[in-house]
Amino acid sequence: MTGDQAPNANPPGDAVLTVRALECRRGNRVLFAPISFDVAAGSIVWIRGANGQGKTTLLRTLAGLAAPAAGELAWAGAPEIAPRPLYLAHANALKEDLTVAESLRFLLHLAGHHVDGGDVDGALERFGMTSRKDAFVRTLSQGQRRRVALARLAAQRELLPWLLDEPFDALDAAGVELLAGVIAQHARRGGAVVLTSHLPLPIDEPAPAIVALHEPAFA
Repeated sequence: MTGDQAPNANPPGDAVLTVRALECRRGNRVLFAPISFDVAAGSIVWIRGANGQGKTTLLRTLAGLAAPAAGELAWAGAPEIAPRPLYLAHANALKEDLTVAESLRFLLHLAGHHVDGGDVDGALERFGMTSRKDAFVRTLSQGQRRRVALARLAAQRELLPWLLDEPFDALDAAGVELLAGVIAQHARRGGAVVLTSHLPLPIDEPAPAIVALHEPAFA
């Protein structure tokens, strides 16, 4: 789980995220047994579990959008999230009445990233959406919408940790291969990735580490 170090990145192998005895709840229900794992710079961690087991809730908790029911998590050795990870949810969060380029720019600005036209154009080209950059989001297929949402990954200047919820959903075979390459490249540069996927990951290097969620044990 190592990769070529990028400027201002943690050295490969350094812990970016530490999770200890973490539990999450939905209402009064504990979603999974306590889990502990580390995410190192240059690594990919694949969260696996049955439907309804709490994979999305776990990612939201890691992103700081929900509080854990028990246990601890620390980004880069601190309880507060620093650096703040890029969280890409299962929903695409695109605005129907904006063009593809406008919607991507809006998402990036909303996340606090300063971008210019070249960043947006380059990201859309990477995900094969250049020809649709001036099309309104409402005219796109589900696969095209997913590509636009995922283009955020290619537009990032900082080597932030990525939290990706079912990123391969709605992609065709070419899109899956393209995204797998983007994720692997990010990890090889020293980035850290935590993702969920019900599909097999077509990534060999670095090999993803699996964190499995299990039913909680009740007395």
